[in-house]
Amino acid sequence: MAKKKTKKVGLFINGKFDYTLIIITLLLLSIGLIMLLSASAPTSLSETDGENSYKYVFKQGIMAILGLVIMIALSRIDYRIYRRLKWPIYIGFIGLLVAVGFVGSGAGGARRWINIVVFSFQPSEFAKVGFIIFYASMLSDMKEKSKIKKLVPGFLYPLIWLLPIVGAIFILQNHFSATFIIAAITLVQMFVAGSSLKYFFGSGALAAIGGLAIILKTSSGAVEGGGFRISRIQTWLDLESADPVGEAWQILNSLYAIGSGGLFGFGLGNSKQKYLYLPEPQNDFIFAVLAEELGFFGCVSVIILFMLFVWRGIVISIKAEDNFGTLIGIGVTTMIGLQALINIAVVTNTIPVTGMPLPFFSYGGSAMLADLAAVGILLSVSRNSKTNNS
Repeated sequence: MAKKKTKKVGLFINGKFDYTLIIITLLLLSIGLIMLLSASAPTSLSETDGENSYKYVFKQGIMAILGLVIMIALSRIDYRIYRRLKWPIYIGFIGLLVAVGFVGSGAGGARRWINIVVFSFQPSEFAKVGFIIFYASMLSDMKEKSKIKKLVPGFLYPLIWLLPIVGAIFILQNHFSATFIIAAITLVQMFVAGSSLKYFFGSGALAAIGGLAIILKTSSGAVEGGGFRISRIQTWLDLESADPVGEAWQILNSLYAIGSGGLFGFGLGNSKQKYLYLPEPQNDFIFAVLAEELGFFGCVSVIILFMLFVWRGIVISIKAEDNFGTLIGIGVTTMIGLQALINIAVVTNTIPVTGMPLPFFSYGGSAMLADLAAVGILLSVSRNSKTNNS
């Protein structure tokens, strides 16, 4: 069989859009903005002395428009040019993550934002996308050199470069959820790249032990503000005995909202828990407001949309022109799908509470821009796929 000639890498590509992915993304984004308007209105009114109920949705809407522009622009750029930039991307984001740990702003023992004049951004959100590209490039190189199945060059080497990321995000920023997402994406990319399964089991056990040790260490006071994690786990294990106006307040009100929604909910805008009972309902617990207002039907509809996003991401990854495109596609799909899964699991008390935004729904400009940028890169992979080139 003759070897297929690889297309020359240029700056722009002209393949067809994956309109299925675009439609799914736009549906999630539209529903997310509508739910944000409903969920954030009481908090917005409270913070503006009853003068403005659109404070949060207005800012998020601007970020959504900007994010869509970035998404379309990135979908037009040939994703393969990023392969040449893996080390500048890695060094640049490590530098940002370390810097925010020292000069960033935040609260509760966590420094996660960098302020620039009139706006601020959260580097860890963009780092998720950056490190997807970095590891896609690294693992593609290893696979092409037949090193991916070996212990030292193919398995331990990528993990070694993960350690500075873990240190910069978890230890300096006290940001467990971002650390977990980046680590999980890396492992999924390694698995898809062809890393030997026998090494995953041993490293998985070591990672679990190490992760538990780190949590216990930070909870003992080594990291400011880390003690809440053990409390959250205890609350999750024994919710009935937890303080209903203390540690259990947020999850109890979330469950009240979900349980009262029934099959079709109270109707859009009619949530009761969002009226200052559920802390910051526009953020990590927006799904609970959706459940109360749109009921089981609304929840299932949104979950199906996320499942369709994951399905389409996998299809694009399979049809990618090269290993690099496949690994980028899998990385982006894992990022969006896993964040949605964890957020919904937290809101339903399936796992302990952790700060995980619901993609395209939760308030946050950095997360919105990063998610839509990631979709743009995924669209670029689809525009340069085997289907478009056949």
